Parts: sequence; structure tokens; C-alpha cells
Amino acid sequence: MDKNKNNKAIWNSRIKKKSSALFQKIGSSINIDKRLYKEDILGSIAHVEMLFRQKIITFKIKNKIIYGLQKIEKDILKNKFDFNEKYEDIHINIEKKLFEIIGEEAGYIHTARSRNDQVLVDFKIWIKNANREINSNLDKIINSILKLAEANIMTIMPGFTHMKNAQPTSFAHYLMAYVEMFSRDKKRLEFNLENLNENPLGVVALTGTSFNIDRNYTTKKLGFKKPTNNSIDTVADRDFVLDFLYSISVCSLHISRIAEELIIWNSDGFKLIHLSDKIVTGSSIMPQKKNPDLLEYLRGKTGTSFASFFSMLTILKGLPLSYFKDLQDDKEITFKSFDTLINCLKILNEVLKNISPNKKEMIRLAESGYITATDLADYLVKNYSMSFRKAYQKTAEIVNMAEKKKKKLKDLKLEELKKIEPKLKNDVLKVFDLKNSVNSKKSYGGTSFENIKKMIMKYKKK
Repeated sequence: MDKNKNNKAIWNSRIKKKSSALFQKIGSSINIDKRLYKEDILGSIAHVEMLFRQKIITFKIKNKIIYGLQKIEKDILKNKFDFNEKYEDIHINIEKKLFEIIGEEAGYIHTARSRNDQVLVDFKIWIKNANREINSNLDKIINSILKLAEANIMTIMPGFTHMKNAQPTSFAHYLMAYVEMFSRDKKRLEFNLENLNENPLGVVALTGTSFNIDRNYTTKKLGFKKPTNNSIDTVADRDFVLDFLYSISVCSLHISRIAEELIIWNSDGFKLIHLSDKIVTGSSIMPQKKNPDLLEYLRGKTGTSFASFFSMLTILKGLPLSYFKDLQDDKEITFKSFDTLINCLKILNEVLKNISPNKKEMIRLAESGYITATDLADYLVKNYSMSFRKAYQKTAEIVNMAEKKKKKLKDLKLEELKKIEPKLKNDVLKVFDLKNSVNSKKSYGGTSFENIKKMIMKYKKK
């Protein structure tokens, strides 16, 4: 925004009355968008360098502006900069200070630029960096899971469907499922980086500019791949914000799912894992309690991520092209979602470093639910040329018998099994061994110990 000689907002030439205090307060976003100061200064320096290259401003003016901007950045880093609500946002705050430092030449900084393209440059660069920071934290999560998985390849536990014992699996294989989920989160964020790589600088307020600017220069200077194609779409576009918020929502969802799983496994009804005292809290009235509060916090924060995503969708759904004040909320929503996710990722990593499996209880529960029944059905198909449905029926009869006799499948004698299927031989008893069951699933992606080792090594090499 250009300034007049008195360093008042240019629209003071048109708007004669001072804004009400309430309007100024509502219109101010400096307490939110001040975190964009690095990106704003970076974009401004690239812009004035381009203006000089295109002979729109002089070498002297370019150098004075860059000097002033660099001084402002140093002052901000030293906490010597006064962010003033009176000047509405980070862009005007910086420009106001630039006038104080270098004088009237500061007014050239806004040549061939509007706050509309200025804020988009800042915001896109910030989100690009935010994507990378999230992925860095996801790497730490994945490494923590890999370490825990590598130590528990042979740790047998029940796998569940409908929260009922289904088939035996390895604790490591269960953990590796979350490696897959968080890896998809990383890919999603990396894909977003591609969509963020279009430079908005130079579309100005709405229609571009009559100045002979070079958008390719600022594109390269700011680390974008190409300039945006349509000035109106550029100003109106917040798809990149939606992509970011969606990615945060899905990642939060995955955090919530693992948190819920660990809460269940830690409960007195399951006792499958142990949480270190470092990550639990006590009760104000029940001395015996150790509560998984951090996990519950992670599960609860998912709601705020979803809310942010839907808030942005709702803001955009009824907006014509191009810029409207409604869009001011995009940064507050995005910053809050990002901060929450980073906090949750750090907490989850701490949790993962402080949990351990209760191996005895895992085995006990795995042995209690006839979970090798499917292995028996598969055995009948492979060895006696039965259709799977017939094998299923035979196995169900055997399970019914075991249930009636109050025996585990592994405790049944061959003679008992032969009453239902006379062809059975002694080798059928190996089918009921939990480790044999887990290790037999050698199909790609299955639970065999070799498969698990290969997957762990695959991700450790990334």
C-alpha cells in the first residue's frame, strides 16, 4: 500500500473520517500475521530487486529499501520491533517502519504490487516451510515406531476385527501399519508442495500491472517453479490452504486412531501395553490411578483440526471472485491448526518412546479366542482338497466342540479332532501354534517375521 508524504494510509486521500476504534480493532490482524515477517521481508526484497532489474526504480532506491528491510528483520529478531495494531497487519507495520528508517523512498516498495499478491506470497512461502516442518516431525514419529517394531518382531498379540479376537499377529506388524499411515501423510504434504510452487507475486490487486515487471525473476528468486496463470484466480485462490488443512486433518485423524488404540490396550480390560510414569497422570481422589491423559489429549485435538478445515471450506463456499475481507481469517485458522499438529506430533513421539508391550498378557489374550481357527480352515483346504466353505463348516464344528469342552484349540487331542474330520493327521496340531500362524502369512504385506523385517529395513533406508 502506497503512502503519502505524511506517512498516512493512501486511502486517507479518499476516506475523510477516521475509522471507529471497534472497526480498527476488528480489522487488525497484526497479532496473528506478524509471524509472517520473514516471508514478507523476503518477498519485498525479491520484488525491489526485480523493479531495479526492470529499470522501474534506481540502484540507490533499491539498496536503501533493502537496507531498511534487513534492519527491520534484525530488530524483530532482537525483539526491538513494535508491532502496532494501529497499522493493521504485518505488511503495513513493516512499511511504516521502513518510512521511519529511509524516508520517502520507502514509498517505491509498493510499485506494481498490492497487499493481495503480497500476502499470498508470504502465506505460500510460510505453508511450504510448514509442510517441511511437519514432515520432519513425522520422520521422528516413524523412526520411533520403527525402533519399537524392530524390538518386537516376535512379540505375538491378537489382531482384532470388531474389537474381537480375530487372528494372531505380531506387535511389530501392528505398529508398522501406523508407519504406512504416517508415510502417506508425508506423501500428501509433499504433493502439496507441488501445488504451492506457483508464484502469485505480480498479479497485484486483481488484473496484473502495466509496469514492465519480470515475474519469472521473482519466481526463481523466491523458490517457486512458475508464475500463476490468471490474476483473478490467483487473488481468489485459497485451494492451497484447503490442501494444507486437509492434510493436517488426516494426519490428526491418524494420531487420534493410534491414541485410541493405545488407550484401549492400556486399559484394565486389556493390559496389553505399559505406559511409563513419564506420560501418565494421577487422580485427584483415587490414589491407585494412572491415567493416559496425554493420549486422550491427542485424541481430543483431532476435533479442532477438523473444525479448522470445515471453517475454511465454509468461508470459501459463497465467495465470488476475487478478494474479500472474509479471507483474513485464513491465516489464524491455518496457524492454529499447524501449531496444534506440531504439538501433537511431539507429544506422540514422546509417548512412543515411553511404552512397552505386556508380552505375557498379549499371549494370554491371543490364546483365549480360538484365533487360529482360520489357520485350521486353510489347512483343510490345502491338505484335503476341501472347498473353503466346507473347511469353514468343519472348523466351526471343531470350535463349537472346544467351546463346549471349555478347551483352547491347542489343547484338543487328535482323537477329538478326528471325530469331526477323520482324515486329520498329527501335523494338524502345529496349526494351533500362534507363532506358526503368524509366520505362515508369507504373502506380500502379511505377518511373517521375514516380511516384517523386510518392511522395517525398507523404511529404515528411506
